[in-house]
Amino acid sequence: MSFFLDGVLFSLIPTTLYLIPSILPYASLILMLNSASFMLGSLTFGVVSDRIGRRRGLITSLSIYTISTIAFIAFSYAEKIGLIEAAILTSIINYGIGAETGPSYAALSEFMPDDHRGKMLMLALNFWNVGAAVIALLSLFYSKLTTDLNTILLYTLFSALFLSIVVLFARLHIPESPRWLVLKDRKDEAEKIAEKFPNISIITSEEGGVGIGDAIRKYSLRFFILAVIVAAQAINYNFPSYYVPYSKNFPFGENTAPLIIAISNIGASVGAIPFIWLIDRSRKLSLFASFIFGSATALLIYFSAISQEFSYFLIVLFLNMIFCEWVYGSEATLEGELFPTGMRASAAGAITAFAWLLNTIDVGIMGYLDSSTMLEINFAVWILGLFASSVWLIRGKETAKKPLDETARA
Repeated sequence: MSFFLDGVLFSLIPTTLYLIPSILPYASLILMLNSASFMLGSLTFGVVSDRIGRRRGLITSLSIYTISTIAFIAFSYAEKIGLIEAAILTSIINYGIGAETGPSYAALSEFMPDDHRGKMLMLALNFWNVGAAVIALLSLFYSKLTTDLNTILLYTLFSALFLSIVVLFARLHIPESPRWLVLKDRKDEAEKIAEKFPNISIITSEEGGVGIGDAIRKYSLRFFILAVIVAAQAINYNFPSYYVPYSKNFPFGENTAPLIIAISNIGASVGAIPFIWLIDRSRKLSLFASFIFGSATALLIYFSAISQEFSYFLIVLFLNMIFCEWVYGSEATLEGELFPTGMRASAAGAITAFAWLLNTIDVGIMGYLDSSTMLEINFAVWILGLFASSVWLIRGKETAKKPLDETARA
């Protein structure tokens, strides 16, 4: 439910941006600010959730973007959405979504049984794509009901708000991570929670260390390899799906954004299904295979845009997002496995923040690039990720089906 909502809210702005003509010329600026806010949320709340717990971190982050979504609706209803209002409110929404990264990856890793950790994380993370596809399809559906742009915008925003409130009530009842409780010398509480989850071990022999600094010092290779891979995945997911429709000389027009977002996320959602049989066999091989196939299909996306064949573009984008989802599942699982409990959320948040820093820079220069150049960059980033996954294949640590105490050991 949480990742479904994250996908809905992350896709909310790119899906509806074309509906606000007054700010459409500033699309690249707003998307850049949103990306920077996502980065800050990832960085700060990773550290926060290692200190206050996964549960409180997740409740706080959801509260931030629910309140800011309500404010966005209020301004839209009053038809007062200008550049400043849109930039501030959408950036706060994205800050809250980014804040989910550290605590959610850590909580999922700490609750899932060793033999099925990869596939369970993969299935949970996949609901981001389901949520993104649903909100894009809803926006398309609303556009068939009325031609009034503000009405379509409000219908889409109210749909997102309804989902936020449902998830908020559900999240109030999630338990704290037993491993985090043990780390904080609250073993009695941990044992009570663990009784409800028999596959969880609260006996830990993990190495010490807290925060980003210890993660970089003690686990430098895995930290930097993951940083490159996560950066590549963020750019490869965002560029063709969300940003290219708003770039210069895009041959199919910015009004195709909702359809492109829907098709790409449907592809990613479908892609998770076959991958659950591979990810728990070998993390290293699954990651490498993801980049091999993703690089090949990214090249096809470029040629489809050059040839101005929209149907061909949608088909190869659909295929490319399958493998982008494979990368997402692999790197997110590794982020949760390769660091001890005391720095797990901090490391995941910092790695994601680095990725979104690069994504922010790329979006910042988007206004100066045409769509073909952006798709060339997209392919080059896939190749960079392929190189990093090759290094991990040769020198990395295999973590599939191994307990967290072992996977997080230096």
